Amino acid sequence: MTEDRISFKDMCARFEVTPRTLRYYEYIELLQPRKEGRARFYGPREVARMTLILRGRRFGFSLEEIRQWLQIYDKKGSREQYQVWIDMADRQLAVLDGQIADLTAARTDLDQLRQTTVAELAKMG
Repeated sequence: MTEDRISFKDMCARFEVTPRTLRYYEYIELLQPRKEGRARFYGPREVARMTLILRGRRFGFSLEEIRQWLQIYDKKGSREQYQVWIDMADRQLAVLDGQIADLTAARTDLDQLRQTTVAELAKMG
């Protein structure tokens, strides 16, 4: 293994993903490792893509959205990719804001129900 590429096993360890996940990302063409016989090696491009994939998943984007976004860079370059990213981020921020509002409301309801239950229990002695 040279300094500019890492093995399949090391890629799994570095990103804390299962071999199945890594193979799936290859299958859906998110990653394209260099193959030497049965061995796979990942260079800086694949490491950067994996970082973006995992960040995208954390932000709530689907793998298909991430795949399409990564393809824009390959076909049209950074400027177009940045513009699409801003649009995607705006949409996802709205989704996350909605989820935060739903969670806040659920928490408030649960807290009120808990307080009511504590008060009922206190009445029982």
